[in-house]
This record gives sequence, structure tokens and C-alpha cells, in this order.
Amino acid sequence: MTFIKGMRPASSSTAAQMASSARYSGAPYSTGGGSDATGKARLARAFEQNAVFIWRSLRRLGVPREAADDATQQVFLVAARRMHEITEGKERAFLFQSAMRVAMEVRREIVTSRGRTEPDEDALFERPDPALRPDDAVDQTRTLRLLGHVLEAMPLERRAVFVLYEIEGVTMAEIASFLQIPMGTVASRLRCAREDFRAAAARVERPKVMHGGSK
Repeated sequence: MTFIKGMRPASSSTAAQMASSARYSGAPYSTGGGSDATGKARLARAFEQNAVFIWRSLRRLGVPREAADDATQQVFLVAARRMHEITEGKERAFLFQSAMRVAMEVRREIVTSRGRTEPDEDALFERPDPALRPDDAVDQTRTLRLLGHVLEAMPLERRAVFVLYEIEGVTMAEIASFLQIPMGTVASRLRCAREDFRAAAARVERPKVMHGGSK
């Protein structure tokens, strides 16, 4: 059972449209001495299989919706230039690592231009679960809002582990492979992220108790 119970991603319509063509036609492909046809086929396949995941990951790493399409293109531009360096079967890990770097750059630009970034619970789930009862839907909305604030204050490395494990449902072993870090580091970052969330939730609940909100 995951920490954020019952919360799993819904495919973004924007990202789904990007992937529906099953092609990538961004920058010229660099062979790096390899087979041009093979590299292009791998790039197209990587785009088809991962465009939605990368778009969604960028949003959950703090990239605003209006910048997510361009950021996704940047990630695949990097892959286009370096496909010859990517081990077969490791495309998703490479793309996610690139997404982390792109997200960091985008967020840095936002802070420079605006002075701050804003929590974005819409980045976590594109639409509410229609199967939820009204009371549960209110609770989920509140949890998402809280989670948005917690994630915004979290270091990117910790945020990435939390998003992958708790929201995307990626295993700890897969995360270690994705980020090229030891399992112990994954566990440590996840533990710290959970503690951040619990502490934030406690701060929200405490005023209710103090003011007689709990009966």
C-alpha cells in the first residue's frame, strides 16, 4: 500500500496528444557514429512509450503547465543528441534524469523572473476521481493542496523519489536504477519526504484542535 493512498496518475490529454503520433520530429538526430536508422527508430519508440510519463513527471517536478510542452521537447532533444550513448532498455531512466535537469532549469528561470514559484496541486492529478464520494473528494482535494505545498518546499532529489514511488508507483529498485543511486539513498530520501508530509499535515491539523475543530 502506498503512502498517498488511492492516488494514481491520470494521463494528461496534452501529453497523450503529443504521444499519439508515435513519432518525434524535433531536432536533427545525431548518430554519434552509430546506425542512423536504428537510432531514429529507438528515439521514435522512446517518445511513443515515454512522452506522457515525461510530461507528467515534469509537471510533478514543478514545471508549470504553460512550460511543460516545451520542457518535454527539451528532454527529447537531449535524447536525440545522445541516443548513441544510451544503453538499450535504459531510455526511460535517461529521459527522467534529463527531465530532472530541465525541471531545475525551468524552476530557476521562474524564480529569477517572478521571485518565487507557486504550489500546484493540479500537477499531481489532472482531474478528480469520479468514483469518490463527495466527502472523500473533499479530503483528496485537501490532501493534494497540502501535498503541493510540501513538494514545493522539498529539494528536487527528494521530490523526485517521492513522486516516483508514491504517485507513479515505481518500485524502489527501479528508482535506484532510474536515478543511479543506491537503494539506501532511495529509502532515506523517501523517509525524509514522508516525514515532511506528516509534519506539514500535523501543522494543518493542530490549529483545528486548538480552536475546537475536533469534536
